[in-house]
Amino acid sequence: MDRRTKLFRHRHPYDLQGTEELFVEAMAQNAQFQYANCADYQRICDMQGVDLKSIRTMADLAKLPVLPTLYFKRHELLAMPRERMLIRATSSGTSGRMSRMGFDARSLLHGLSMVWRVARFHRLLSLIPCHYIILGYQPGKHTDTAFSKTGYGFTFMAPALSRTYALIWKDGKYELNLEGLKAQLHRCGRSPFPTRTIGFPAYTHMLLSQMKAEGIAMKLPRGSKITMGGGWKQFYAQRVEKEVLYQLAWEVLGIPEADCVEFFGAVEHPILYTTCEKHHFHIPIYSRVIIRDPDTLAPLPHGSVGLVNLLSPMTMSMPILSVMTDDLGVIREGCGCGIDSPYLEIIGRVGVRDITTCAAGAEQHVREV
Repeated sequence: MDRRTKLFRHRHPYDLQGTEELFVEAMAQNAQFQYANCADYQRICDMQGVDLKSIRTMADLAKLPVLPTLYFKRHELLAMPRERMLIRATSSGTSGRMSRMGFDARSLLHGLSMVWRVARFHRLLSLIPCHYIILGYQPGKHTDTAFSKTGYGFTFMAPALSRTYALIWKDGKYELNLEGLKAQLHRCGRSPFPTRTIGFPAYTHMLLSQMKAEGIAMKLPRGSKITMGGGWKQFYAQRVEKEVLYQLAWEVLGIPEADCVEFFGAVEHPILYTTCEKHHFHIPIYSRVIIRDPDTLAPLPHGSVGLVNLLSPMTMSMPILSVMTDDLGVIREGCGCGIDSPYLEIIGRVGVRDITTCAAGAEQHVREV
């Protein structure tokens, strides 16, 4: 069994200390594979003078070339033929630059193992059927965004009785289905089965705020959940504190704070980060996070704010083992929820005009509201 497979089959998804050696070895094997199979990655390593054989400790991982997510919006780096990639996804909607990523079968299997273990740990898996409200694009040939795929994939964590989308394909274009969402939520309020929502926090806040303004309130069945992912993106200036959003969920849908869950990840770093009971993103065994100085890119100690560098050996089809996001973050210790792993707190976003995110394509629909 190779080191990557053993890592992704490890029993506890937050046992960082117990998997440190495995993680380093899996990262080193991945880097050597990328070097041998991706000419661009080989050139980057050679230009930076990186000796991959010297990667032996956790500290050595900081030596690996760090590729910004913006780089993948301009260049497609492949370590495998495209025909070996079972799933291809983009990082943005219908406009702007997009990262075009592809994932091979073994990487996808490791991803499924990760999702199953993390979702089971956080009690997101259920045999009880539920209704889904997806605040994103209806999947189909018209969109290839990662969020449309993950939003649909999320509906398999519990058997789906129905799927209602915020953006539906109609008459050759996507249209905002806000009234349809409200009508479906009314029906869900009368159903004996729970409802789960999934979407960007900005869209969730928009929907709940409008329902509250219109005097719409209900109590969804026990077991219903508000789940969010992707951050606030272009709407960061309109960001509200989590407590405000949780209070809205309670007032409008009758969903308590304990059933509000948030996810973090990126198409260039397809690792599932899930908030704990105190709403913190603990780092799972499938990744590590380095916070880097914005000026020198030197690694910073825990508690320091800097650029977020995400590492994972999961994907072999492309050299995305060490990527730099456009987020500013900090790693903190001592959550107190019972998970020993440190957690990542996202502070804000870097002000780079050229960066277009996966919320961009739907931004125009939100502005209509």
